[in-house]
Amino acid sequence: MNDSRIYADLDQLVRLEHRARGFSFLPRQPIHSILAGRHSSRLRGRGLNFEEIRGYLPGDDVRTMDWKVTARMRKPHVRVYTEERDRPILFLVDQRASMFFGSRRTMKSVAAAEAAALGAWKVLAAGDRVGALIFNDQEITSIKAHRSRGRVRQLLGAIVEKNQQLGKEPSPTAKPGMLNAALIQARKIAKHDHLICIISDFSGMDLDTKRLITLLNAHNDVMSLFIYDPLEAQLPDAGRLHMAESHLQLEIDTSEKKLRQQFASEFEERLELMKTLSRGRSIPFLPIETSHDVTRQIRDQLGAAIGQGRKAATKK
Repeated sequence: MNDSRIYADLDQLVRLEHRARGFSFLPRQPIHSILAGRHSSRLRGRGLNFEEIRGYLPGDDVRTMDWKVTARMRKPHVRVYTEERDRPILFLVDQRASMFFGSRRTMKSVAAAEAAALGAWKVLAAGDRVGALIFNDQEITSIKAHRSRGRVRQLLGAIVEKNQQLGKEPSPTAKPGMLNAALIQARKIAKHDHLICIISDFSGMDLDTKRLITLLNAHNDVMSLFIYDPLEAQLPDAGRLHMAESHLQLEIDTSEKKLRQQFASEFEERLELMKTLSRGRSIPFLPIETSHDVTRQIRDQLGAAIGQGRKAATKK
C-alpha cells in the first residue's frame, strides 16, 4: 500500500468533497480574501445572456435601460439579462519530476493533487463545468470540461495515474518546457471566459511562460497556486544531507552558509517572479506550502470568516 504522504490516493481525493467549503472562486469575496484585493478584483464570474426587452417596472435597475427603444416607443424599456448557467473552469495540474519532492507532511505532487481535488469539488458544487490538463514530463492528459461527479472522478483518477508514475523506473528526463506546453494547449481550449487555475511549482518558468499566461489572461481569468516545500524556501543548518528529486540523488553540506544563501536566493527569485507577474496582470496568487494542511491554506486565502463561510456554503 502506498504512503499517502508520498503518493496521492484516489479515495482520499474523493473524500475531500466534504472539505471543499468555506471558500469560493466567484468574484464577490469576503473582505480578507486574496480575491477581494484591488489587484485581484477583475475576476469576471459568470457572464450574462441577453433575454428580452420589456417595459420598465418599478424597481428595475436604470442601468439596464434601453434608451433607443425608450425613445422610439416613448415609454421606458429595459434590457433583461439572465446569468449564464455555468462557467468553465480549467485546472492545469503539474505532476512533473520536480514536484516529486517534500520534506514535511506531503510531496509537492500530492499537495497539488489535493488542491486540484478541493477546487474541482467546489466548482461542481457551484454548478460550473470542470475540466483539466494534467501534465508530467512526457505528456499532457486533457479532461474536457463537464458538470458531473463522474467527470470529477475521471479528473482525479487521471491525476492519481500520473502521480503514481513519479519515482518509478524507468526515470524520465525532466522537461521544464512541459509547463509551457500545457499553457499552449490551454490557449486552444480556453478561448474566452474561462477560469484557469494553474497548480504548479512553476519550475522552468521563463519569459515564454509569462507571455503565455498574459495571453491566457487577456480573455480569461487566471489564478496561480504556487506549490512549494519549506526546504526550498530555507535550507536548515543540519550538516550533510542526502536529497532526492525523482531518481536524482545529491549529498550537500548544509553547514556552508554560502550554499544556504544561494538556495534561499534561488527560491526567492522564483517566488518574486511569480508575484511580479501576478501583480502586473491582476492574477490572484496563492502560495501553498507542503508542510501545512492544503484545505486550511486555501480557506485562509480564498475563504470567508466562520459565519460568512457557513452562509456562503448554504448558498452553494
